[in-house]
Amino acid sequence: METVASEMEWQSLSQKALQGECLTIEEGLAVLEADNDEILLLMQAAFKVRKHYYGKKVKLNMIINAKSGLCPEDCGYCSQSIISTAPVKKYTLLDKDTLLSGAREAMARKAGTYCIVAAGKGPTDKELDQVVDAVREIRHTMPLKICACLGILKDDQAKRLAEAGVHRYNHNLNTSRANYPSITTTHTYDQRLETVEKVKTYGMSPCSGVIIGMGETNQEIVEMAYALRELDADSIPINFLNAIPGTPLEHAGRTPSMKALKVLALFRFICPSKEIRVAGGREVNLRTLQPLSLFAANSLFVGDYLTTAGQDVTADHQIIEDLGFEIELNAL
Repeated sequence: METVASEMEWQSLSQKALQGECLTIEEGLAVLEADNDEILLLMQAAFKVRKHYYGKKVKLNMIINAKSGLCPEDCGYCSQSIISTAPVKKYTLLDKDTLLSGAREAMARKAGTYCIVAAGKGPTDKELDQVVDAVREIRHTMPLKICACLGILKDDQAKRLAEAGVHRYNHNLNTSRANYPSITTTHTYDQRLETVEKVKTYGMSPCSGVIIGMGETNQEIVEMAYALRELDADSIPINFLNAIPGTPLEHAGRTPSMKALKVLALFRFICPSKEIRVAGGREVNLRTLQPLSLFAANSLFVGDYLTTAGQDVTADHQIIEDLGFEIELNAL
């Protein structure tokens, strides 16, 4: 009888999500604090919502680290920050040919979206010129969607990126408003919100997500999901901290695999129609349970991340095939 009651409880959350109702704080906490024995029932309920909006299709995204290790910001999770002592490569913005080569690699990996990422508070005019030039050529020569992640934008910069053909702009909230000052001090939570609202104004699809495992409480995780629902982000990357030696968060423990699955289910319930992407740190935190993540999420990053390695893309393709899912080509 207890199992039946639990199944009904999780199914009631999927019904709420499908009806456009938002979970309460108490319901969100119940998801995150569910007994591990109920994980399959919980993921089944999340899959009901995921299947309604996305069927069995999986969107693939690939990142290119277009500028590395020269960031003046002090983000505690990042190996490229000014306060990090991690031994990362340092280089200025990649040239056009290298960015084009990355786009071709994204296509070879069956990624529909190519993400051009450059560490920094925001792009210089010269850097923006280089990105715009590359984006225009990619748009004319390849059937790829393009996402840019270049930091805080000025109005004219957002306008130029949109006019060049950037489909999506990423600027993660990363953590809760309350936890933000303990993670970053060189810019504010509100500046991030403002940038996401700005890209919406210029017609780019807003992409914004979180990093789980930076000292936030369960209630703050629920609040992060609420914030992204209110922001109406189209794409929500869920990163799980991969603690890098040389960063302030180097001693943070990994998120348990079961907890990671519960987080993904929570975001599916609270942001039911949005692209939920299993992002950075999935290999380290989900480990052998990675396939289960796609019962809540409908999107993956393939290949390497910014300064950390991902798994071989053939393993990701195999996971999708073995689940009976299919890659959604050229999907935003």
